Amino acid sequence: MSVRITEAPIDVAAETAALSRGCSDAGALVTFTGICRGEEEGAPIAALVLEHYPEMAEDEIKRHVEEAKKRWPLSSVRIAHRVGRIAPGETIVFVAAASAHRQAAFAAAEFLMDYLKTRAPFWKKVERADGTHWVAARKTDDAAAARWKKPGREAAE
Repeated sequence: MSVRITEAPIDVAAETAALSRGCSDAGALVTFTGICRGEEEGAPIAALVLEHYPEMAEDEIKRHVEEAKKRWPLSSVRIAHRVGRIAPGETIVFVAAASAHRQAAFAAAEFLMDYLKTRAPFWKKVERADGTHWVAARKTDDAAAARWKKPGREAAE
């Protein structure tokens, strides 16, 4: 397992290669790369600025990784998340899950991304020509994360 929060650009190819080198038993490797869009609500943006509490954010992400490992037979997981000022077209987040079978790798990667969007302690601001504003949580993201809750307990919350 590797969880990294960084201000440096994320090299997706290097992250994928690093994960696959340590997974000789994996038959599937699923990756997701989130990229900063060039517009928000139809208006162009100059950048996205992500803030976080370093130890809290990393601990929370690791907690979600441990939950994923309880749910699916994973060989490895790798997450890299940017903070700071991110320009349109740059990678914000990289999530990868490796498993013997594709179903587990796909489900785990999706689970981790849904929880990163809704539970990891990151705060986003958008810089536009008309000023800077905080990005509010989206109900669609909460709905996506809610489908992973197990009956009788609040999974990964």
